[in-house]
Amino acid sequence: MQISTTLSTTAVDDARLAEILAEPGFGTHFTDHMFTVEWTPEKGWHDARITPYGPITLDPATAVLHYAQETFEGMKAYRREDGSVWTFRPEANAARMARSSDRLALPVLPIEDFVAAVDALVKVDERWVPDAAGEKSLYLRPFMFASEKFLGVRPSQHVTFMVIASPAGAYFKGGLKPVSLWLTTEYTRAGRGGMGAAKTGGNYASSLVAQQEAYANGCDQVVFLDAQEGRYVEELGGMNMYFVYADGRVVTPETGTILEGITRASIIELAGKLGHPVEERRISIDEWRDGVASGDIVEIFACGTAAVVTPVGSLKWDGGETPAPTVEAGPLTSKIRAALVDVQFGRADDTFGWMHRVV
Repeated sequence: MQISTTLSTTAVDDARLAEILAEPGFGTHFTDHMFTVEWTPEKGWHDARITPYGPITLDPATAVLHYAQETFEGMKAYRREDGSVWTFRPEANAARMARSSDRLALPVLPIEDFVAAVDALVKVDERWVPDAAGEKSLYLRPFMFASEKFLGVRPSQHVTFMVIASPAGAYFKGGLKPVSLWLTTEYTRAGRGGMGAAKTGGNYASSLVAQQEAYANGCDQVVFLDAQEGRYVEELGGMNMYFVYADGRVVTPETGTILEGITRASIIELAGKLGHPVEERRISIDEWRDGVASGDIVEIFACGTAAVVTPVGSLKWDGGETPAPTVEAGPLTSKIRAALVDVQFGRADDTFGWMHRVV
């Protein structure tokens, strides 16, 4: 893929950038440039370019606005102490976007082109990658959408893939402390044969009303059960879940209707290396509640690109509550999180071959 580059003439100055990187927040500031490439049946992927970051113009009849044919990814670039910049498992993100694209009837961007697009933007906007203090990073958002001007229910004949980037601090402002969860019994995230395993905006949009319900009940996040029986734990609004048992076993809900998280998959490998093989199986809400009450479940944590690993505290629902298994992050939760972050920032050997050097 040949990529042209047009540099911004209004890039953020060094003094302002230093202020932003000192307190980046999450998803509120964006780098000076963006990547774009387009697809049509006749030309395939073409006109790959890096241009100054700015608004995009869409016709009111643009297909994505009406039929939600789009996918996206989330990943990070990390600066190490020697100044080099690395991304974490970009090929896995590219492969997941390919699976999501198949499910949404979108063209598949080849893995090597996905990685090249991300690399190109990171190289141009390298100065936006924060230093490692406070586990800051550059959050990368590749996304693809139906950009054809057409009102009709069919796959779009014009598709746009873009990458934007935003410096990121901690996802949860309160630091590493257990998040409280609200169990929704009215809403489900996805069902068998649906889009649950695809990373598409519709899955997140469907979670928002339940997330509002969680906030209204004093909780940080919402947890969904399966759509068929309403018994089995699936995932949070934007994170996968893990349960640690007193005998050292670790269980995570099996995939199929949930997102196949890159962090989730990495933890399965990492936990096994630490001597805690992970079972991928269905886990009922009763097993959760009874396990915490009996002391059989000793830790619960959630994971995702943005939050990395976050301990889970109490579980509330209409008419009841299960207390937190631990007041703070449990020992295995802390160990897994530290091991993963140390690999990402180059403080530990990358024995899995996960890291990809960009600069």
